[in-house]
Amino acid sequence: MDYNNLKFQICNGCDRGLCKGACGRQDRQLNTYDWLADVPGNAQTTDLVEVQFKNTRKGYYHNVNNLELKKGDIVAVEANPGHDIGVVTLTGRLVKLQIKKANIKSPDDIRRVYRIAKQVDMDKYKEAKAREHDTMIQTRQIAKNLGLDMKIGDVEYQGDGNKAIFYYIADERVDFRQLIKVLAETFHVRIEMKQIGARQEAGRIGGTGPCGRELCCATWMKNFSSVSTNAARYQDISLNPQKLAGMCAKLKCCLNYEVDNYVEASKKIPSKEIVLQTKDNDYYLFKTDILAGLVTYSTDKNLASNTETITADRAREIIEMNKNGEKPLSLEENGKIKKDAKPVDLLAGADISRFDKNKHAKRNNRNNNNRRPNPNRPYPRRDNANRQPKNEDKQ
Repeated sequence: MDYNNLKFQICNGCDRGLCKGACGRQDRQLNTYDWLADVPGNAQTTDLVEVQFKNTRKGYYHNVNNLELKKGDIVAVEANPGHDIGVVTLTGRLVKLQIKKANIKSPDDIRRVYRIAKQVDMDKYKEAKAREHDTMIQTRQIAKNLGLDMKIGDVEYQGDGNKAIFYYIADERVDFRQLIKVLAETFHVRIEMKQIGARQEAGRIGGTGPCGRELCCATWMKNFSSVSTNAARYQDISLNPQKLAGMCAKLKCCLNYEVDNYVEASKKIPSKEIVLQTKDNDYYLFKTDILAGLVTYSTDKNLASNTETITADRAREIIEMNKNGEKPLSLEENGKIKKDAKPVDLLAGADISRFDKNKHAKRNNRNNNNRRPNPNRPYPRRDNANRQPKNEDKQ
């Protein structure tokens, strides 16, 4: 294989190739997997298509001109006013389900697809996108001069440059009528203000989370679901606000990822109010390992005293025995404590400083080699004949 001629396709949000944004980063993270794409005639079942724009904004349009559209095509669609440029992200039957999921009931909300974008359309589009950052900086300064308690998070120009959407964040209600007038006079475009939350801002800006990876909301998350502290309680996580909060200063979205497994596994764990009775002592629930199905009991209700760890099945067995008036000899079955084999650490007794010792040894050998006499280097000969006599010899 000739590696010199090997070329990689740089992809920005597509299905194949390398992504130039970041590891897993894409501009169309709201893409829906089309599991009906290989069904014959799927694209002809409806003229509806899903088109996505910058970041998380997308819309649904009628393909009235019967264009052969497929996923990834750049199209010019109807807008108010003018037209907008977007990317087709879904075609076929799934578009109807997406419209129902988006709760779009009015047919007026579904506009038309004009054409596949031409070079003239793309030139206007790139020119409009190049103005977004400078417009955002100027808008922040204008809002500050007007004394408005709001933050301009992002600016999105329409494909033809006739309209701009200003995304802002505000804790309270903001009267931005004067701001709209100043922005219209400054940028000479139609102004639309859209309020977003802290989660949406983090998804639009992006960043790195405490896990070391790029934010989920900026890469693959399709929508935001509500997160509560109950998710942390189910998973037995410390309710520390600094650890539970993400980059958006809200509860981390990843708290919901495994909560269903914890809720299902917690159904097998006995209640904390139930006391296990043996012939020797009464045991109170001290801590639990939900996923492993292990419970630790203590003879003291508030302190870790004479703790014993058993399985949840064994605990339920003892509870049934106590209901029948029976008391086992101990918590463990047959009075024997079963200890699970722990994983062996192969490097437990290894000394990691051995690498440093080798380096020091090599360095010392190198220094000793430099000190050895060079046989090719001429040294002055010391003959006995040329030796000067000592005082004893003279006498």
